[in-house]
Amino acid sequence: PTAPAVPMPSPHSAGCPFGPPPAYTEAAATGPITRADLAGGESCWLATGYAEVRTILSDRRFSADARHPAFPFLLPGRREIVAANPTFLRLDDPEHARLRRMVTGDFLVKKVAALRPDIQRIVDEALDTMTEGRTTADLVAEFALPVPSLVICLLLGVPYEDRARFQGLSRTLLNNASTVEEVGAASDELRDYLTELAALKRERPEDDIISRLAARDDLTAREVAATGVLLLVAGHETTANMIALSTALLVDQPEQVAKLADPELVPGAVEELMRILSIVDNGLPRVATEDVELGGVLIRAGEGVIALISTANRDEAVFGGPGQRPVDEVDLGRDARRHMAFGFGVHQCLGQPLARAELQIALATLFRRLPGLRLAVPREELAFRTESLIFGMRSLPVAW
Repeated sequence: PTAPAVPMPSPHSAGCPFGPPPAYTEAAATGPITRADLAGGESCWLATGYAEVRTILSDRRFSADARHPAFPFLLPGRREIVAANPTFLRLDDPEHARLRRMVTGDFLVKKVAALRPDIQRIVDEALDTMTEGRTTADLVAEFALPVPSLVICLLLGVPYEDRARFQGLSRTLLNNASTVEEVGAASDELRDYLTELAALKRERPEDDIISRLAARDDLTAREVAATGVLLLVAGHETTANMIALSTALLVDQPEQVAKLADPELVPGAVEELMRILSIVDNGLPRVATEDVELGGVLIRAGEGVIALISTANRDEAVFGGPGQRPVDEVDLGRDARRHMAFGFGVHQCLGQPLARAELQIALATLFRRLPGLRLAVPREELAFRTESLIFGMRSLPVAW
C-alpha cells in the first residue's frame, strides 16, 4: 500500500468524539488493509474492512497468543507484563478453551436471564439514590459505573466495598499514559487481591465464580487470579463506558430515545449503540502464523495485525442500505446484529449476554424514569477518556 502508516493509538476528534479516531477512518478510505506504526516503534498491518476484520478474528492462521514475539502491542513495555500472566483472551486453543470453558456456564443466556430481576433492582436502586432530592448528577459516578460494578461483584463474589480499589487499578491498567512501572504495579496488586480472595473462598465457598474457580484442582492460583482480573476489569469497565456514551449520544435525540420505550425495540437498539460506539476502538491484535493473502495484501507468517472493529462496524456495504440513516449516524431501528463490537470467532466476548442485559435494562429504565434527562453542561465541555484503551467518559453532568 502506498498510503502512509497510521500512528496507533490515534486521538479522537474533539468535534466528533463518538466516531473512530479520524486517522482510522482515513485509513479505511484507502483500502481494507494498510500499515500502522505502534507507539513502541514497531509496525504492523492494520485491517479496517468488515470482511477482513471478520476473517482475522475467526481464522486459526491468526494467533491471539500474546507470548508470540511478533504479537503487536499498542504501547511499549506491555508485552512482558501480559506475557507473564496471560488470560484466556491472550491464548490460543487448547489453552484458551480449557480456561474459558471453566467460566462459560456463568455467562450463558439462560443464566443471565435469571439475573435480570437482580440487574433491574440494582438499576432502580442506583436511580433512586441518584435522584433523591436532587435534579442534577454526574451520571458516570452515580449510575454508569456503579451498576455494572455491582453486577460483576455479585457474580464474581468480590466485596462491593472494595470497588474504589479495583476501579482505580483498572483505570491504571487501561490508561495509555500509565508508565510500564505503574501498569506492572497495578497488575500485581490486582492479581494479589484476587489471589487472597480466592484463598478465602477456598476456605468458605459461596455461590459465586471465584469460589467455583478456587475449588478446582486443575487450576493454579495464578490462573484463578488471572481469570478473576480479566472478568473483573472487563466486566465493569466496558459496560460502564457504554452506558455513559450511549446516554450522551442519545440525550439530544428524542426520536431515537422514543424507541427505547418499546420493549420489543430495546434489544435491537442496544446492538446499534454497540455498533456505532465500538468502544475498543484501537482494535484487537493478532499475529499471522502462516502466510495469508487478505484484502489484496500478503500478510506473512510472523507479522502482527490489528483488526479495527470501529471502522469495520461502520462499513456501508454491511450496515447501510436504502431508507436507513448513514452508518455514521445512530439509528436505533437499524438491523445492527452483524456488528463485531464483542469481537468475533472463538475469542469473542464471553460476557456479551450479561453486557446486553445490563445495557437493555439500564438505558430503557434511565430514559423511562427521567423523561426530561438533558446535559447539564454544553456538549463541547463533555470530558472523554481519550487516553484509555477502552473509550469512555470521565464524567457526564446531567439534569432532569
